[in-house]
Amino acid sequence: MKEEFDIIVIGGGHAGCEASSAAAIMGSKVLLITMDLTKIGQMSCNPAIGGIGKGQIVREIDALGGYTGIIADKSMLQFRMLNKSKGPAMWSPRAQCDRIKYAIEWRTTLESNKNIFFWQDTVKELIIKDNILNGVKTNLGCSFFSKAVIITSGTFQNGLIHIGRINFSGGRISELASIGISDQLRNLGFKVERMKTGTSARIDGRSIDFSLLKEQKSEYKGGFSFLNKDYLKNKGLSCYITYTNEEVHRILEKGFKDSPLYLGIIKGIGPRYCPSIEDKIVTFHEKESHQLFIEPEGENTSEYYLNGFSSSLPWDIQYKAIRKIKGLENAKLFRPGYAIEYDYFPPTQLKASLETKMIENLFFAGQVNGTTGYEEAAAQGLIAGINANLKIFNKKEFIIKRDEGYIGVLIDDLVTKGVDEPYRMFTSRAEFRILLRQDNADERLTEIGYNLGLATLDRFENLKKKQKNKDLILKYLKNTSIRPNDINIYLNTHNSNAITQKTKISNIILRPQIDLIDYLKSFNVKEILKEIQFDKETVESVDITIKYGGYISREKQMAEKAKRLENIIIPEKMDFSKINSLSTESRIKLNRIKPKNIGQASRISGVTPADINVLLVYIGR
Repeated sequence: MKEEFDIIVIGGGHAGCEASSAAAIMGSKVLLITMDLTKIGQMSCNPAIGGIGKGQIVREIDALGGYTGIIADKSMLQFRMLNKSKGPAMWSPRAQCDRIKYAIEWRTTLESNKNIFFWQDTVKELIIKDNILNGVKTNLGCSFFSKAVIITSGTFQNGLIHIGRINFSGGRISELASIGISDQLRNLGFKVERMKTGTSARIDGRSIDFSLLKEQKSEYKGGFSFLNKDYLKNKGLSCYITYTNEEVHRILEKGFKDSPLYLGIIKGIGPRYCPSIEDKIVTFHEKESHQLFIEPEGENTSEYYLNGFSSSLPWDIQYKAIRKIKGLENAKLFRPGYAIEYDYFPPTQLKASLETKMIENLFFAGQVNGTTGYEEAAAQGLIAGINANLKIFNKKEFIIKRDEGYIGVLIDDLVTKGVDEPYRMFTSRAEFRILLRQDNADERLTEIGYNLGLATLDRFENLKKKQKNKDLILKYLKNTSIRPNDINIYLNTHNSNAITQKTKISNIILRPQIDLIDYLKSFNVKEILKEIQFDKETVESVDITIKYGGYISREKQMAEKAKRLENIIIPEKMDFSKINSLSTESRIKLNRIKPKNIGQASRISGVTPADINVLLVYIGR
């Protein structure tokens, strides 16, 4: 029997889940092949979604019609909005999740889509004919045929796990590595390189003395999905803060002689922004302690994750060191931390659609592209799933621009600049981050998602209601004046200067001391504008629009200027090696990356402004 599908997705992690879901919702018949169906949506490292830069990505995935935000909300144990002391461009949502429930919710979601089929197996070979992808072969001897394949195999490609001097093949602890695809692609001319990541020990919560730790409670309200208004149904579970100390560091240092990092056994490059504990005490040797977070793995388990203590040291060294940490003196381990090396494919080999340049209808998404983190993987999976569907139905590729979303920044950075270490998203990577706030992801992307056939009608209707309510509130604030006698007492109690004449309310809201939600309550505006819904998210968005209006306007102008370069298309078959006026480095890199437009060319490392001027003149001819 010849089994045929529109799209095959290899790997059931965060990228694979979003890729399968998006393609299936848009009408493709999808086969998801994964080694273990009980590990779909597995949180391999810490049990959390979001964070600085990452939370914005999850909101964008949700706005487009993806599921990571919804799944996170359904399995949420705790929610926090990070960076609230800074401007709204920096606000980043983060949720602590129930690891088991998160995986169950993903599987339930995927199984509820009749266009998604499942097969538990390992793909060992791609079926390719005349540089066009035709399907896959598995370890069980099965051949499945498709019009497109998306590889989302995470850390499983030739994965090698390290705990001290002990190392063994594996894609995750106690799980087999995937062998075959890397060698096949290398033989076809793909670059295949190695990266390294790691995870922390898991601790039995019954052995932790929480009375000695600093409790970090949930904020109770908030979440990722624009559809969800009932986020935390319970009070949430707390996280706890503790610290390493000099005795902990001394014990860890004793294990350096057996560390695969310092013995040179590990060749892959690790994540700079999520270093192991041994890296921390070497790099920051002057520090006497490092902060650690003890995070719950779920409501129905006593397992806790020791965030900040990623390690590949021998298990007994980890155990001894952990027992010298305040609150963990009697700690029992479920398992030690470990490092893992794996193959990745440098992402400059991809188009912006995440299709490979060498093999038609083959897409890569997630850690195989050199990224780190669930959120970055999920975003790539979503875009790969969308574009694989569009490709097989002969539709135009879908690209998010840098001024439209963090997802656009992520993918443009990958395919244009490449990576020399595991890529992690930060707000600082986005040059238009005032435009790309977490609160307005729906305003930026939901209509696009709806037009793609991904976002539901409910989402689109919710967006229109929000925009209508927002416009009505803004109109009231900008057109209504208030007298000194009515506002000065209020201003005085909020440490804001009194007014001497009638003033538009919007000018009052401009003041940093005045919070719009508080103002609306204090002056009973809800009773004046009864036809308007004053939900927290809409009001907060209005407040930001008023307070940061000047910055938003200026950044929009900057984005428009940048778009002019994006609109100057570079011919697809241009041979840059023949343009002698370009620098040698520029010719080499432009030929390798093949930028689609002048804007993308200008972001390639080593391509100078002078080179861009040469290209403009050359294209102008």
